[in-house]
Amino acid sequence: MIMFSLQVLLIAILAGIVGSILGLGGGIIVTPALTLLFGVSIEHAIGASIISVIATSSGSAIAYIRDRITNLRVGMFLEIATTIGAITGAFIGGLIAPNLLYIIFGLLLVYSAINMIKKKKGDHQEAVEMHPAAAKLKLGGSYYDKAVEQQISYNVGNVYGGFGVMYGAGIVSGLLGIGSGSFKVMAMDVFMKLPLKVSTATSNFMMGVTAAASAGVYLLRGSIDPHIAGPVALGVLAGATIGAQIMQRMKSKTIRMIFIPVLLYIALQMIYQGMGLDK
Repeated sequence: MIMFSLQVLLIAILAGIVGSILGLGGGIIVTPALTLLFGVSIEHAIGASIISVIATSSGSAIAYIRDRITNLRVGMFLEIATTIGAITGAFIGGLIAPNLLYIIFGLLLVYSAINMIKKKKGDHQEAVEMHPAAAKLKLGGSYYDKAVEQQISYNVGNVYGGFGVMYGAGIVSGLLGIGSGSFKVMAMDVFMKLPLKVSTATSNFMMGVTAAASAGVYLLRGSIDPHIAGPVALGVLAGATIGAQIMQRMKSKTIRMIFIPVLLYIALQMIYQGMGLDK
């Protein structure tokens, strides 16, 4: 049992580092690692994954908020869309085929990955006109980029497009119980044209709020095993704290190069599952 806990702890530290850098939470590594490497049931793996998301958010959000990289206004604004979407998803669960949603959102992620590949901006934000709604809500901001050693100011565009994507992501989360970190980063980076570092930092902050809301449900279901969730929480928390420091010293171009393959992997996985659910 001690050896098992140590192995899970090491995997969780890696998950925390990756999740913190990319704004995806640790679940993308924790769930497959627990099920494939350790033979943990999918229910307990998902329960531990929820805990890992909260731990990732807690570990990295402190550093990102302290250094003013997280855009709290954008995060709370988009959280409204996610919450409404999740409630909608719960209500229409019996009306829409889940496999169709998997395919639609998988294709949307592929589209976003292609757009990211086309971007040439590197560490500097392309010229973005401030959206009228963003100006009213004061969503624009600035942060100090340690990688390029300068203050980066940015505007926010296409607020409605980003809000719509987040609403759809909420529906998918409510229907299928999947995390939406990739959609959060995509909505902010591709649609609202935020700098990638701001997108990942804000995504980390938002995921903690979303995951905390659903953790109670998983706890009541008995899906959270303390022997698994304990090492996961500790490892991910440590990894996320390390990842937050690493991310700030990485160039946005490097983060994008790591993020795109991960995004394509998630997209193909969603499409595959969507095509296979009705078989």
